[in-house]
Amino acid sequence: MRKILLTLIVFAAASLGAQNALAEAWVAKMFADQSHDFGNVARGANTAYKFAAKNIYKQDIELISVRSSCGCTSPTIEKKVLKTGDIGYVTATFNTRTFTGLHGATLTVEVRWNDKGVMRRGETQLRVNGNIRGDVVFKPGAVRFENVDQGKVSEQVVEVSYGGRSSWKIVDVRGVSDDLEVELTQKRRNSGRVTYDLLVRLKDTAAAGYFNEQLVLITNDEQYPRIPMHIAGRVVPEISVAPEPLLLGEVAHGGQVSKKVLVRGKKPFRIVSVQSDAEDCFQFKADGEPNERHIVEIIFDAKKQVGPVKQTISIATDLGVKYNATLTAYATIVPGSVEPATAQPSATAIQIEAGTASAAGSDRANVAR
Repeated sequence: MRKILLTLIVFAAASLGAQNALAEAWVAKMFADQSHDFGNVARGANTAYKFAAKNIYKQDIELISVRSSCGCTSPTIEKKVLKTGDIGYVTATFNTRTFTGLHGATLTVEVRWNDKGVMRRGETQLRVNGNIRGDVVFKPGAVRFENVDQGKVSEQVVEVSYGGRSSWKIVDVRGVSDDLEVELTQKRRNSGRVTYDLLVRLKDTAAAGYFNEQLVLITNDEQYPRIPMHIAGRVVPEISVAPEPLLLGEVAHGGQVSKKVLVRGKKPFRIVSVQSDAEDCFQFKADGEPNERHIVEIIFDAKKQVGPVKQTISIATDLGVKYNATLTAYATIVPGSVEPATAQPSATAIQIEAGTASAAGSDRANVAR
């Protein structure tokens, strides 16, 4: 009897271990990247990396926690609840102000999903590493352009300090986009201390929207010649549209829906045209008078076949091509007034986009189309 009980305990433990391994496998599939090397970074530099997590399953997935094995890296979660196709992020921030030298961390991400009222969990691990240089310091740690009006020039200055050899030099700056330009000025060179001012200029030709870039300082240091610097910001568009995106919802095949959007500018302008590639499905009504605010009516005719619709709508103004605006309209055409069927999650296996197998034999499950 004792042998039978012991055998059952061993079997149960082995089964639990197999389930945990299975859970980690399906969670790992959500992450395209599972490791990142920061390389050599300056002390005080703003250094972070976002691991994208895409929900490839039919059920909602919740990113409930993330923990780090080392204080050198602070992890956070952006957008916890992910519906099918949604993307959330696990951001790993290297603590360059506290640590120096070679460091690495394992980030353990825990997720859960509702299996017909039963909350099931799984986890996976991500890895980061890098070398925080104590001899090179950035002040401030990154270049940030906050809400710069489109068409305006903006400048930021970062002090780059080095302590060590008096012969140390920055010989080049690479990776600068067409919307940016840099100026490097040496301020000090004596007693083993070298200081530069790096001016980063955002040009007036920069396109509207968010940007996130990295430039690289090239030095004459044979061992560690490359030092990255983070640049991010937002160019506020001259013309904005709200709401964006435009959600038209479910529309019965052959039916019609109408919604209005607000088009705003910082000075009076005219709307010259409103267009989309699907001219037979969309109609537009707008005035042609100069104003800072315009109401545009968008009418959608559900003439296409049943299914999802995604359409880009372009709004041209008399301010020129540079100051045109776009929005994306989404709709779902359904057959008549019939409610679309809702896929039911499996009680034993989570459903993935490709492949079929049971939870006992594989981590792949029913196709989610």
